[in-house]
Amino acid sequence: QVQLVESGGGLVQVGGSLRLSCAASGRSLANYAMGWFRQAPGKERVIVASIWWNGAFPHYTDSVKGRFTISRDNIKNTVYLQMNSLKPEDTAVYYCAARPRESVKWVDWGQGTQVTVSS
Repeated sequence: QVQLVESGGGLVQVGGSLRLSCAASGRSLANYAMGWFRQAPGKERVIVASIWWNGAFPHYTDSVKGRFTISRDNIKNTVYLQMNSLKPEDTAVYYCAARPRESVKWVDWGQGTQVTVSS
């Protein structure tokens, strides 16, 4: 099991930027694909971005393409989500999650960090 702790959330104005971090402990992230999800009030949790265990094939949901960048540092055991040009609709609790290489399921989750974009 991987313990995940998100940080970097906060209140930002429209057009601003935030960088979320997800620090892992317990196991090396080198054996996991990593993802960022978000859940807005009254809505389901949805995936925002994901990245393979080796940093390849970053993938983004359409609404954040060109604005968000997912990256990872397997030496630091940390995953990042750089969020630029933020919009009010980006307001949500953001979660990071880990998926073992051999699995199709996201098995380990962080506690989430709140991102609020004010207009």
